[in-house]
Amino acid sequence: MADACNHHDHHVHQGLGSGPLLEALAEAELRCAASQERLTPPRRRVLELLLAADAPLKAYDLIAAYGPAGEPAKPPTVYRALEFLERLGFAHRIESLNAYVPCRIAGGHSAAFLICDCCGEAAEFHPDLGAPLAEAGALGYALRAVTLEARGLCAACQAG
Repeated sequence: MADACNHHDHHVHQGLGSGPLLEALAEAELRCAASQERLTPPRRRVLELLLAADAPLKAYDLIAAYGPAGEPAKPPTVYRALEFLERLGFAHRIESLNAYVPCRIAGGHSAAFLICDCCGEAAEFHPDLGAPLAEAGALGYALRAVTLEARGLCAACQAG
């Protein structure tokens, strides 16, 4: 991410406010119950932090922001929560940034992101992976997961 990015004010706020945040957490509770999993307080807190964020968060950002009064979490607490959230499809790891974002597309899917090299925004989209998945199958691969990351400049940074 470039240090020269000075047009953050042109970006759309992606983090959820209080009402939508509470709705998303309630939906997560329902999804967990349907799959006989528990959204424990640490898992819920990490998901809450991801949902409220405007940009991808590194694990250490989550550790530092974990406590409501500013006290950090123990790293294993956050890493276990992230593993759970990824496994259930509530969060994605953006490998090139070594950071996490909440899943913005309901249901199981391949993760795909457009990452702005200037401001760091990561927009999730649903890719058409039909041909690559067919090719993998033809080569004898049984894929478990696909993550696509494309880098460039978002519309706001191009216009900035």
